[in-house]
Amino acid sequence: MAVYNYNNNNNNNNRRRWKSFVEDEEDRPEKPRRFGVTEIRGPNHTSLFSHNLLQDMLESMGQFVDGLKFTGGSESLIPKSFIREATKLAHEHDIYVSTGDWAEYMLQKGSSSFKEYIQECKQLGFDTVELNVGSLELPEETLLRYIRIIKSEGLKANPQFAVKFNKADIPPAHARAFGAYVVPAPRTTERVEDVDLLIRRAERCLEAGADMIQIDAEDVCRYADSVRSDIIAKVIGRLGLEKTMFEASSSKTSEWFIKQYGPNVNLFIDHSQVLDLECLRGRNLGKNHRSVLDSSFFF
Repeated sequence: MAVYNYNNNNNNNNRRRWKSFVEDEEDRPEKPRRFGVTEIRGPNHTSLFSHNLLQDMLESMGQFVDGLKFTGGSESLIPKSFIREATKLAHEHDIYVSTGDWAEYMLQKGSSSFKEYIQECKQLGFDTVELNVGSLELPEETLLRYIRIIKSEGLKANPQFAVKFNKADIPPAHARAFGAYVVPAPRTTERVEDVDLLIRRAERCLEAGADMIQIDAEDVCRYADSVRSDIIAKVIGRLGLEKTMFEASSSKTSEWFIKQYGPNVNLFIDHSQVLDLECLRGRNLGKNHRSVLDSSFFF
């Protein structure tokens, strides 16, 4: 049962611990965290995002947030004064700030422009630069060199890899009979990602100094409970929980990850899901946990 404790004398950014769990359950570690990291989607060009809104959000639930990501190149459309205010506010709540996947646009102008971009990110208060490997389509050695450039400027580097597979691999729901697996229809396109190749490239990125491997696994996660959870298990088994972060497109996806891998899995979510995810992290959702996560969970 939750315990509510409002302390008006707390001068540390008026932070409040408003929940606790039964004694035999382990709560999340304090920030800065190496695992159990929650990164949230920040300002973007499709929504109104003011300084006051960000402040209210971080004051109410900043203790549960580890990272704030600008997405979709939104930083290019926002005044630099706002970005500086946003990064400063995040840092006051011990939250790092990530650029999102805007670096690939800068790379089109050449490596010199990329280095200038990294220096400007540092001046604006960003802590992490994300590199979308799928969009960049760079030779592996060039990707590693860009990671080293980011690290040389004192910032963190987070390469993002996409895991995709052909949806023909998924038997239609009406073709299931008492849990039996139905042979999938022939593939119409070859979209299957070589997971071993992805992992090898990710390992080389970590060796070059990358701090976290972002995994965009929307297709995999959507069907993971019934078909491709093996891909997630393989990535985590090789790279480890501490060095991987998965994008959870919905609260159901977040619950699946917590159920399978416990509260220490790193997740990127929308800011509207923060409190739901934090409550999930505080529950003991072991592999024997029985809830709405049945065989038809993702369908």
